[in-house]
Amino acid sequence: MKKEISDRLKDKTVLITGGTGSLGQALTKELLKTEVKTIRILSRNENKQVNMESQFNDKRLRFFIGDVRELFRLYKAFEEVDIIFHTAALKHVPVVEYNPFEAIKTNVIGSQNVIDACLHENISIATCAGTDKAVSPLNTYGATKLLMEKLFVTANPYWNTKVAKTKFVALRYGNVLGSSGSVVPKFIKQIREKEKITITDPNMTRFSLTMNEALDFILESTFLGKSSEVFVPKLRAYSIMDLKDALMELLGKTEEEIISIRPGEKLHETLINTDELRYTWEYDNKYIIFSPFKEVNEIKANYPNIKKLEMSDTYSSNIVEKIPKNELITIIEDSGMLNIQK
Repeated sequence: MKKEISDRLKDKTVLITGGTGSLGQALTKELLKTEVKTIRILSRNENKQVNMESQFNDKRLRFFIGDVRELFRLYKAFEEVDIIFHTAALKHVPVVEYNPFEAIKTNVIGSQNVIDACLHENISIATCAGTDKAVSPLNTYGATKLLMEKLFVTANPYWNTKVAKTKFVALRYGNVLGSSGSVVPKFIKQIREKEKITITDPNMTRFSLTMNEALDFILESTFLGKSSEVFVPKLRAYSIMDLKDALMELLGKTEEEIISIRPGEKLHETLINTDELRYTWEYDNKYIIFSPFKEVNEIKANYPNIKKLEMSDTYSSNIVEKIPKNELITIIEDSGMLNIQK
């Protein structure tokens, strides 16, 4: 973590919605390295909170049972908070496809509740964690996360940005290797139990970043944003077959089976579609998508050395540089995923 970010967190009270999830716990661990005053964890799962409290054993942690679907609970939880990280979501694609309106309640209505509570409590910064599945969405999960993103970037209208205190920032990135529900833990389990590895499609590709890369991106973007931007990291991708081969080299070989793509699943993921390219700029190690209403002079004033993105096609996982198998092996070994999955 950069020193300037650590300094910005000193004596701050932070709240993480969905804080008992894999991203929430990793973010908590990173924030506890700083002189943050308090970290509040808001989630629905009592057992996960008890386990997390025991595991972290830090007096700066506070645990709130609650659901982003309940606005008045958020009012109470958000009192005297400085920064909100909104990570709560229903995210498993097949589950969401089968229960679409439940996802709308959590991912869309819940996100609007977070916004309303931020404005009600005069929160300084609110950052929402998005996904590449929100781009030209094929499934219900992606559609709900696109709406979450739209809600955050329009929470402070372009004509009224000086009225509300809260700065709203949206993040959009690819799969975090090893996160809950991702393919890596599933493959590790299948190999260790000598089951067939289930490959949806040999041609499938996915954007990918490590948890540490995701945390750096989240924290840097949170303090870099001025409000209403969508931040997208510059990423490489992996092919599903290279990932499978890397894990087999680490854990031993097993049989494999080609199965069909799940309902709502894409062969390749996209982080910026062709229509968004005209509003996208390149800044250091990330891209920034601005509102169509944002003036160019204002963009350049807020971001020195920013330049207009020159990309002729979509920013998709099938056309970016691929992570080679040997590097995937190193990433997996260094991440500790093999130990976690034992």
